[in-house]
Amino acid sequence: MAQWERLQQLDPLYRQKVHELYDGDELPMDVRHYLAPWIESQEWDRAAVDQQLAVVLFQVLLENLDNQYSRFMQDGNKESFVLQCSFRRFKQNFQRYQEDPYTLARIIQWFLTKEREILHMVELPDQVQALQVQQDCMETDRERNMLKKVEEVRHKVQVMDHTVKCLEEQQDEFDFKYQTHTMEGTVTPEDHKVLQVMLNRLDQSRKSLLSNLTALLTLMEEVMSLLVEDELVQWKRRQQKSYIGAQEDTSLEKLELWFTSMAEGMFQIREFLQKLEELSGKVTYEKDPVLSQKPLLQQRADSILTMLLKSAFVVETQPSIPQGKGPLVLRTNVQFSVKCRFLVKVPELNHSMQVTVTMDKDAPQVKGYRKFNVLGTATKALNMTESMQGGMVADFRHLTLKEQKVGAGGKGISDLSLSVTEELHVINFETEFNHNGLSVKLETSTIPVVVISNSSQQQSAWASVLWFNMLCSDHKNVLFFANTTPAPWPKVGEMLSWQFLSAAGRGLDKDQLGMIAQKLFGKQQSYDDCTISWARFSKENVAENSFSLWVWLDGILTLVKTYLAEIWKDGSVVGFISKGREKTLLKKKLDGTFLLRFSESIKDGGVTFSWVETDLQGNRNVRSVQPFTKTDMSQIPFVEIIRNFQILEAGNIPENPLRYLYPDIPKDMAFGKYYTEKGGEDSPYFKYIKTKLMFVSKESGTEGKQPMNSLCLQHCDEVTAPDDPLADSMDKFLNCVGETPLLSGGLADINDAELLQKFLNDPNMLEGMNLPDNSLPDLMLSQLVE
Repeated sequence: MAQWERLQQLDPLYRQKVHELYDGDELPMDVRHYLAPWIESQEWDRAAVDQQLAVVLFQVLLENLDNQYSRFMQDGNKESFVLQCSFRRFKQNFQRYQEDPYTLARIIQWFLTKEREILHMVELPDQVQALQVQQDCMETDRERNMLKKVEEVRHKVQVMDHTVKCLEEQQDEFDFKYQTHTMEGTVTPEDHKVLQVMLNRLDQSRKSLLSNLTALLTLMEEVMSLLVEDELVQWKRRQQKSYIGAQEDTSLEKLELWFTSMAEGMFQIREFLQKLEELSGKVTYEKDPVLSQKPLLQQRADSILTMLLKSAFVVETQPSIPQGKGPLVLRTNVQFSVKCRFLVKVPELNHSMQVTVTMDKDAPQVKGYRKFNVLGTATKALNMTESMQGGMVADFRHLTLKEQKVGAGGKGISDLSLSVTEELHVINFETEFNHNGLSVKLETSTIPVVVISNSSQQQSAWASVLWFNMLCSDHKNVLFFANTTPAPWPKVGEMLSWQFLSAAGRGLDKDQLGMIAQKLFGKQQSYDDCTISWARFSKENVAENSFSLWVWLDGILTLVKTYLAEIWKDGSVVGFISKGREKTLLKKKLDGTFLLRFSESIKDGGVTFSWVETDLQGNRNVRSVQPFTKTDMSQIPFVEIIRNFQILEAGNIPENPLRYLYPDIPKDMAFGKYYTEKGGEDSPYFKYIKTKLMFVSKESGTEGKQPMNSLCLQHCDEVTAPDDPLADSMDKFLNCVGETPLLSGGLADINDAELLQKFLNDPNMLEGMNLPDNSLPDLMLSQLVE
């Protein structure tokens, strides 16, 4: 079956790829369709390097377009009229290849190759096929431009190869006639004239070839600049951002393809120069252009190739330790892994290029700057067996760092006053490239890492990693924190959003970031021009708290990742919202509407819920429970707390006040998919919840009134019989506390068990006591009841 017919029978997903392939004007799909049999039967690859064949195919193509145009005229319908106009325009467009039929042949060959790639993709095994379809994103305009440039280089190198061969044949013909006449010993004036004409043509051919080589090297420099200074730099920046949570494409397959293609072209150019030197050695003459121009071209070619090879040595996977806070945070005496890659695939060098790992090769001369020895297998060969894509990699999996001992006055006395977690270090890799007479030393290094000695430093170390990779793209700037500049809030907000996105699948929206910004800068119309310093982000305490912004956010991140990931990802948790905004939103909703937000006062992260209700006087009140922490959620899932939560007040029947998740989603619809199979009293978490005593704050709808507190408890019928004296004492205790205003004074230092025991001994103890707002801690009754 013809290739074009096979493409037309593909599934819609793959037919779409064909449409994307032909969305430009290089080869219109209509031309491909109507001339399919002829196009597929020609030798376009040979025409791309054979001028005579290229000219012939170009002329035949124009004739076929004319023939098809005539067929449309004979049809006479409206559709044919439109196609007539299109084919007239197509022919006009193809006329631009009149002087360069090579290029047209190369273009058509490129399209046929891409078609075969699509067909090959369809024929892959199902699981591989699905993976490739998922990962195969549409090329951007920039990538397409880069691909065209690389293809242009490849084509011109092929043409140059053909030209060099023609020059060699031309010289052999001249040399043969010259040697023949010389051996005969008689050179007539006519013979001399013929030889002079041949020599002049040979000289002109050499000059033309050298001129074309100069132009080709200029093109090489242009493409290499795009590849190294644009594509590679952008890839490195994408890699940095991906390590702090951004969703970026960090695959190296396209870069490897381009680097390898460029290197192959440069090695061919060196071969052309070597061939020119050989030809000049056999036949030379006065003012031979090869003798004068070849040395400069050789120097230029070697310089381009050397820079290309040096740029092709990169760190594919940055250092990380297992179960660490994040990548780029290493710990002494704990194994870490790192992988480097050479983007020029040279199968002949498989297992022959030895890579050596060192640490801080260009360490700053700063007093107190720590130094480390790299232990483990610190030398490994680049090989093509450790990469899924067959690239040349060296994968170091079992390296460790050991701090060097220093003399008196060295450790901990830094002139720059950098803390351990602000001290940046770089891991270096070195190898040597030897191939086809060219020897180049290659070096690369990691993104700066932070080295800690115990787990308590991980939080601040990760803050340093975030801050550096957010602001700095200079991987050698290990003294970045000696003089770091404030960061624009939009960039900080984006980075914080990435943390939640990578931790639990959903970033921060504009309102959530606005709440954090307001906490930092106060209420403003826009925060786009605000900046935040490194110290304010990681060191200085947030207003009304004893910890920094990062410590607070990191505690919430840990809580979300460990206990709230599912309901955070599906959007059930509002999270970052001020109490004032919370009241405004809830008071517009039905009774029982609630939302989930993070505590602003708990260092290690806390989450609470607030709901709206109407009291007997018709006042709309918002009530909240004291926040739940990792201690609570390690014993019971948060969704089960929401599911089984009940509030107990004097004279009221226990009930669950939570009915609708903001804005109006029924509670069980929002969280039902996360519930355990059994609910109510059959729930395995029911016993825990009904012995959990916590504060509930009632925000009065009347201006000027202070919040009033009551207690939330699931009644203890299963644990203690109603006629049990202890149960009676408990009821009296709850009623007493529930009816007592909590104003100021004295129970902050009394723990739960002591408080209950004192009450059991003296039931009148609470009368007349002034209790501080939010001073009574959670009361776990299970042990006492049992």
